[in-house]
Amino acid sequence: MPAFAADLARERPDEIAVRDPDKALRWAEVDDILNRVANIALATDLGTSRRVAVFAENAAETALAHLGCLLGGASTVPVNFHLTAEETAYILVDSDSRLLFVGPETLERGLAAADIARGEGLRIDVVGWGVDDPGLRTWSEWLADGATHHPPMDVVPRANLLYTSGTTGRPKGTELPPTMFAGGSTMAEHLEGMKANRFAQFGTHLVVGPMYHTGPLNGMRLLVRGVPMVVLAKFDAEKTLQAIHEHRTESSVMVPTHFVRLLALPDEVKAKYDLSSMRLVAHTGASCPVDVKRSMIDWWGPIFIDAYGATEVGTTCQITSAEWLENPGSVGRPIPPFSVIVLDDDGNEVPPNTEGRLFFKDSTGRGVVYPNDPEKTRLANIAPGVFTLGEIGYVNDGGYVYITDRFSDMVVSGGVNIYPAEAEQVLTRHPAVLDVACIGIPHAEMGEELKALVIPRDPANPPDAAEILTFCRERLSHYKCPRTVDFVDDLGRNTMGKINKRKLRAPYWEKDR
Repeated sequence: MPAFAADLARERPDEIAVRDPDKALRWAEVDDILNRVANIALATDLGTSRRVAVFAENAAETALAHLGCLLGGASTVPVNFHLTAEETAYILVDSDSRLLFVGPETLERGLAAADIARGEGLRIDVVGWGVDDPGLRTWSEWLADGATHHPPMDVVPRANLLYTSGTTGRPKGTELPPTMFAGGSTMAEHLEGMKANRFAQFGTHLVVGPMYHTGPLNGMRLLVRGVPMVVLAKFDAEKTLQAIHEHRTESSVMVPTHFVRLLALPDEVKAKYDLSSMRLVAHTGASCPVDVKRSMIDWWGPIFIDAYGATEVGTTCQITSAEWLENPGSVGRPIPPFSVIVLDDDGNEVPPNTEGRLFFKDSTGRGVVYPNDPEKTRLANIAPGVFTLGEIGYVNDGGYVYITDRFSDMVVSGGVNIYPAEAEQVLTRHPAVLDVACIGIPHAEMGEELKALVIPRDPANPPDAAEILTFCRERLSHYKCPRTVDFVDDLGRNTMGKINKRKLRAPYWEKDR
């Protein structure tokens, strides 16, 4: 790690730098691990893209693998730990990852994914923590080969490659955008650029979301600014309050579903914990219901910042608690380098307070970029740097953006983006299904959930709904699968075979939007 990590070890020898449910590491221990990881990464042939995949649930090792490889000039690929072996193998091959980290929960799927990827010609090694298996090297064995000196600061920093589900059913990799990655031509410049991170001015950071999302990854990078980190293995409402109380954490990144679960705790449980140390919570992933946001501000105070955007571009709009109280329901005003444009169905710009399709203009001209898919990149931008996140809404006279609906098929459930095409492709293979469309419907806790509308091949003898759901869950990550099934006579396909998903969703949302 940079020399200041050793300085932190001298200045704060007893401070815990990284804590998870199973271990607590001081700065000297973190410094040693990061040096070893970075130096091994530098000495390893990781291919021209220098990619490393991390397929593991939240743990101290997950954070240190990401950060150590960054310091070693590698681009880490956070892989959703819910994915199947086949889904993971696709990402390994597409990203050209040459090293795969796994934890005990992903061991079996990770090894199977590596075998599939090797069968497609990828040369990849596997390292795991909390495991003992002849198919890989253990984390401790792997670290033992690493040099302990500080890695050089003239290496080129490489952005994460993150995978989002796609409208065609295949995930696409997108690099962490400049708005979320400090960049720089050298690691020294990169670390200097990280001083602008708004979380860096606060104390201990609490990680509650999975580290394959950009928000929790941001918490990992705060270590290089001397900010300690508490990592929860999985989100649990009361354990979150307990962690804040015990470790006096000051910042975190959450999604609205976290708020819903926190608010659902009994009053006597909420009263047990002192939350006064918290000074900043960024919430992202989905627009927060007005009643939920107001209740959190009443409880924790005006410490929330809504960061609306997407993995591909970062935060496009932002709003503080004080602004939100004056503009309840808004996701904020655009922040540089973005500006907002609202268009009607014919592509004409509409005046303030008029609903239309929301587009954003990136003044740098970058817009949305998929490194391995130039055609999808072209389709994502209607003009250089002008793109949409698939939402319908309006902008008020003060420039604040409001979301009212979605014209893309994407479903946001618990802050996770789900593209129905993946489930639809699986369900069309069921022998009793003639046609199917999956849509997002309201869910009190998750915001939305996926529902399958199925036309049975034999209307007089439709399949069992539970059988349909099981069929999908056996072939696709569970979070991508519908939770409920409705059998219908018609999906309203037009002569070109297209389905109006907005029309299909309307009956379910009439009382909610």
